Amino acid sequence: MEYDIVIYGGTSAGIVAAVQASRMNKSVIIIEPGTSQQLGGLTSGGLGRTDFGNKYVIGGISREFYRAIHNHYSDSTNWNWQRREAYMEQTYHPGPNEEDMWYFEPSAARKVFQTWIDEYNIPVVYGEHIVRKGEGRTQRISNGRWVASPGNVSQGVVKNEARINEIVMESGARFKGRCFIDATYEGDLLAGAGVSFTIGREGYDIYQESLNGVKALQSIPDSDTPCWHHHQFKPGVDPYVVQGDPESGLLPMIDPEGPGKEGSSDHRIQAYCFRMCITDCPENRIPFEKPAAYQEIDYELLFRNFEAGFSRAPWINSAMPNRKTDINNQSGFSTDYIGANYAYPEAPHAERNRIIEAHRNYQKGIMWTLANHPRVPDSLRNIFSQWGMAKDEFTESGGWQDQLYIREARRMISEVVLTQHHCQGNIIADESIGMGAYGMDSHHTQRYVDKSGFVKNEGDIQVGLPAPYPISYKAITPTRSECTNLLVPVCLSASHIAFGSIRMEPVFMILGQSAAVAASLAIDQECDVQQVPYEALRKHLLTSEQILEHETEKVH
Repeated sequence: MEYDIVIYGGTSAGIVAAVQASRMNKSVIIIEPGTSQQLGGLTSGGLGRTDFGNKYVIGGISREFYRAIHNHYSDSTNWNWQRREAYMEQTYHPGPNEEDMWYFEPSAARKVFQTWIDEYNIPVVYGEHIVRKGEGRTQRISNGRWVASPGNVSQGVVKNEARINEIVMESGARFKGRCFIDATYEGDLLAGAGVSFTIGREGYDIYQESLNGVKALQSIPDSDTPCWHHHQFKPGVDPYVVQGDPESGLLPMIDPEGPGKEGSSDHRIQAYCFRMCITDCPENRIPFEKPAAYQEIDYELLFRNFEAGFSRAPWINSAMPNRKTDINNQSGFSTDYIGANYAYPEAPHAERNRIIEAHRNYQKGIMWTLANHPRVPDSLRNIFSQWGMAKDEFTESGGWQDQLYIREARRMISEVVLTQHHCQGNIIADESIGMGAYGMDSHHTQRYVDKSGFVKNEGDIQVGLPAPYPISYKAITPTRSECTNLLVPVCLSASHIAFGSIRMEPVFMILGQSAAVAASLAIDQECDVQQVPYEALRKHLLTSEQILEHETEKVH
């Protein structure tokens, strides 16, 4: 069967794109590579504390999602473990007459997304992986940057010159379409279509970005704060298996080749983790389990950091409804599995599954360690032992989600590459299809031994923005010579540090909707996606309540 629009990836962007396509009377299908039927990516995969920067620039179907979340929690029957009034008064503090809600349980997000899938009768195929044999792979070029050679089309993408006709799955299933949207976090379809992409950090010489590249020494511009200040070890933590003995070898998760030349390009990407949904409600709690492959040495740096004087809980614990939380990385040794993800973006499917499972085991191990190990301070063990996985979330897998937080993977290289200069308002992108508003945010990318012989993390950047900024339509369209009927709303054309601002779930939903509008117009006008008249696109986006410009009076 041939569809108007084939969407590869059931992330939040993919679902919103399918809804928009349906509203424009286009036949559409979502192909989700995962098998767990966990549609929605990170939005339904544990990231319940929405990162938005400025919620006033969130419009369209993205805003509809958060309004649906508000409606969900307005129903008293959805409060099983906590009174709504208690959560709202003690934790959430909604604004007067606010009709949106930005914090939510994974199950609430899944319910909203499934309601949309059912309402628009959108077909979803699970567990199908595009054939990737022959796709482009990155290689290191002369300036140290890791980029793919364009034009290497995989056996999973059937093209007629620059146009995709169909995509082929490992099972043999084939999906024909007039337009295609790559809504994955990994960018497998864009790579398979022979579209140029990059992985890793660009050095200063690529786009003259002061916040990009290796940053082990430099300070944040206009600040005395070093880039490596946040989420760092206490001074003096020894990196060797036997303390003080380099001959004993480095502890796990320390890169012997780091940190690299200051300001240079490298292959490293910011760390991944699971955004765990846990609870302290005894009736709904699954105690943290010790993984079968547990190795105490994997957590030696955690113990040494405590012994060096670190005394806080190494997590960000954000309260969600029903006595649940969204857990994120915090401090020098936490839920981020630093350095364990370098191979993930281009790894075969089976290898990706091994990397995901390694992250899950690492995180299971750290939670069990914090709740049980005698080298963890008593005061912290008493806190962590009160928590556990939620019985009523991700019930098919004991409270653990399948969706790993893929903070970045491939990034397309197109006619317009969004950079730090766009984020900071020094360059204003034309042909706006939505806005970014979150600060430039990269988690650490490596752990290394500094010149003093102690362990350090490197790669963390947290720099705010002067105002929201437009995201260009040209950043989600490939170069026309490479592909004429593909749109990429997630792995879009952006530098490492700019993507650190763009990579927020509300923005992915915004871009997914805009991609679907553009695809529909390209079909209606029988033109390439690069030829869609921007004024027609803009008019339809505004009609769909997308926000394309910044309203100064709403910044706060």
